[in-house]
Amino acid sequence: MWKVADKVFAIGGWSEEEGEEAYTIKVSPWAFEVLQEQPGLRPAPYLASRGLLWIQHYDKPGFTDQQLKDYIRKSYDLVLEGVSKKKRRELGLLKD
Repeated sequence: MWKVADKVFAIGGWSEEEGEEAYTIKVSPWAFEVLQEQPGLRPAPYLASRGLLWIQHYDKPGFTDQQLKDYIRKSYDLVLEGVSKKKRRELGLLKD
């Protein structure tokens, strides 16, 4: 599990169904709509069922390595947006 300011932005592990690496990331509403229909990707179990916009890469083809890196970075940015400016400043994550 990866966090920024005590908030989760990515979860890594293994897919129980396929035995493949599985990564779960937060995405924008638009990306959620598009990605949930792609092979190897699905709404994240437990998170998406609660109305949260999280996608899980659980099987091939899923994301390419570069796409996964890009989406993890976007997930980090999305989660960081929800952190107060005060907290970001305290953590050195906000430039004055």
